[in-house]
Amino acid sequence: MLEETSEELDSVRMKEIAAKGSAHFHRLGWKRLAVVTIVEAIALGALSLPKAFHVLGMFPGVFLTVTLGLVSIFTSYLIGQVKLRYPDVSHYADAGRLLLGRVGYEIFGAALLLELVMVVGSHALTGSIALITLNDGKVCSIVFSAISAIILLVLAIPPSFTEVAILGYIDFASIIAAIGITVIATGIQASGSAGGLSSVDWSAWPKEDVTFIEAFVAVSNIIFAFSFAIGQFSFMDEMHTPTDYMKSIWASGGIQILVYTLTGALCYAFIGADVQSPALLSASPTISKVAFGVALPVIFISGSINTTVALRYLHGRVYKNSLNRYVNTAKGWTTWIIFVVVFTIVAWVIAEAIPIFSDLLSLASALFVSGFSFWIPAIMWFTLLCKGNYFSRENIFFTLGSILAFIIGIVTLGAGTYATIQDIIDITSQGNAHSPFTCRSA
Repeated sequence: MLEETSEELDSVRMKEIAAKGSAHFHRLGWKRLAVVTIVEAIALGALSLPKAFHVLGMFPGVFLTVTLGLVSIFTSYLIGQVKLRYPDVSHYADAGRLLLGRVGYEIFGAALLLELVMVVGSHALTGSIALITLNDGKVCSIVFSAISAIILLVLAIPPSFTEVAILGYIDFASIIAAIGITVIATGIQASGSAGGLSSVDWSAWPKEDVTFIEAFVAVSNIIFAFSFAIGQFSFMDEMHTPTDYMKSIWASGGIQILVYTLTGALCYAFIGADVQSPALLSASPTISKVAFGVALPVIFISGSINTTVALRYLHGRVYKNSLNRYVNTAKGWTTWIIFVVVFTIVAWVIAEAIPIFSDLLSLASALFVSGFSFWIPAIMWFTLLCKGNYFSRENIFFTLGSILAFIIGIVTLGAGTYATIQDIIDITSQGNAHSPFTCRSA
């Protein structure tokens, strides 16, 4: 009798822990989700666009930014519909299982981790560049790179997106302020130069000597800017009202299109052919320091969100049928922190191995964002969502939109990967990039 009573108490206690854990991970509303999706992508995406506009020209740059932004909103709608139809899908790996069974689960899970570790590596690289700029290069860049990785590690410790969303408000204010400072300062600088704004060397069309490789690296950078779809399954899994997800997608997508278009166009119009990547380096040394100082929160907070997305999948996989998945037990917390440390170290190694900002973003974009944000949601429409004839009146819009998204994704996957790898080879072979794991200047 006593043994039965003890077992009953243990069962009740376990149910209470599970209930509290589940409630903790289902507190996300659409407004906080909008903040999370904005800050997940907008930091590095915005910083790479002015250079992309220079390569592509003002008109193609603006056109591609707006068009790709609208297509990404469309594909995010499809992803959300999959989540609503299949509530047990907690991350992109689960979506892979729906499409290809166990093989799809493993492939999508591996791709998810690889994409996010590269993104976190990009944030470590950006953080290093920022700290070098603030320090005038007086300290070896590897030291600052390691400091960036440690900050990313600490900020990734909270396992719930609800807590991260609170930091997201600081994050969003940070990047808007940093971009604003850069745009205003470069605008004043251009106005005060000989000839004023009319003397700035910018073009509405691609520069005459642009190569296919340069052009597609620039296009891939724009595509990377709309990478928020990769975490959407994970984000929606924490929502208390998942049906509200499109409110966050419209808010997030609309703000991103506006910020990206204005940032790319204005910085390029004020700086011209001398625009750099990341864009904050394009202002005067003093202004660059101020802008990077203001941008530090967004560099690190946004990076930590990507770590959380990756490890929520990995931790949940390890403890799929255990209370430890809620990260509210000693074992759960210990494993979570170990995962954060290992993941961040791998991201730091990637950042040091590919220390070219635009190419690191482009490679991540071509290999993974092309799928997670474009061609995979298109396939989901045809295989998981569409009912009836693809070209019936109620389906024609989604079918044509999915065909467009599929084409964008597949072309980016093939041409973008080739262009980026070739660009990395060209830059390193010509001696225009520093060697991995060595000191560098900003």
